[in-house]
Amino acid sequence: MMGPAHSLSGAAAWLGVGAAFAAAGHPMPWPVLVVGALICAGAALAPDLDHKSATISRAFGPISRGLCEIIDKLSHSVYQATRGKGDPRRNGGHRTLTHTWLWAVLIGAGASALAMTGGRWAVLGILFVHLVLAVEGLLWRMARTSSDVLVWLLGATSAWILAGVLNQPGNGADWLFTGPGQEYIWLGLPIVLGALVHDIGDALTVSGCPILWPLPVGRKRWYPVGPPKALRFRAGSWVELKVLMPAFILLGGVGGLTALGWV
Repeated sequence: MMGPAHSLSGAAAWLGVGAAFAAAGHPMPWPVLVVGALICAGAALAPDLDHKSATISRAFGPISRGLCEIIDKLSHSVYQATRGKGDPRRNGGHRTLTHTWLWAVLIGAGASALAMTGGRWAVLGILFVHLVLAVEGLLWRMARTSSDVLVWLLGATSAWILAGVLNQPGNGADWLFTGPGQEYIWLGLPIVLGALVHDIGDALTVSGCPILWPLPVGRKRWYPVGPPKALRFRAGSWVELKVLMPAFILLGGVGGLTALGWV
């Protein structure tokens, strides 16, 4: 799937989680709902760190381009070192290591640990990175016609404002984890969810996605999970643009309204 569809699916997924919590009698504070949706929208672009042409590769200029090259080589090395007898040879690392459940969990856990131990500046950094990615994904038309600096300024300003809102009593800094020193642990949850939603989206395309690695399936350790081939589509096709993206917008809207108790 393409970047905009990934981001929309991430935002819709978190809003759906908010609706589920509301239905269970434990509604999220509205800042958690909003911030989580934006983080999840940004995190849904992050697995493509292994692809030099992806949205995330240009989001932070030479820093993200250089990081993409490193992750691509790392992913390819891991693939070569762990591939099973049925796995084909590859020339690059796209849709390997960063497109697995294990990567999603590790990245989310790392973000939670950083948020818990790094203080306000760590939280601001996590918010900044994911809000910039959310702008790149959700507002892609604007982002592609604007300078990178403007997008970064928007991400930084939004991160500063939203961090201040979350830090107000009752607004969600300690949502879900209420023990002393456990503020902002929950920030890792939308990051895990965003990565997994990305993987599921890619699994719907013709190439599938090795979400289950390192668990073997038959003779393959990098088994490309996906529906029957007749139900798959090509990235950027009319199915993605005309069916899935409107569906994500609709589902996200219903989920958000339900989470807020408006429906």
